[in-house]
Amino acid sequence: MELNSVQKAILGATYLAESFRNLEEEIDAIPAVIKDEIRTMVDKGWIQVMAYDEGIGDYKRTSFFDTDKLEEYHFMITGSGIDLPHN
Repeated sequence: MELNSVQKAILGATYLAESFRNLEEEIDAIPAVIKDEIRTMVDKGWIQVMAYDEGIGDYKRTSFFDTDKLEEYHFMITGSGIDLPHN
């Protein structure tokens, strides 16, 4: 599987929970492209969506998120994503 440069950048930036805003700043692509790639990568299981849980004071994986409001979430690479050649 050949990853494009935006996918590689997202994988490389999400070893810790990373906000969409930070991804926008770090990745050389327009926000719409980053959003499309995030949606694709979540669907493929390469990254997971993280939401802040005040009860535990940390981010945790969520399966329920609004794809139109990705700015409200953080993202983190999965085991499947780590296995992809992205470095």
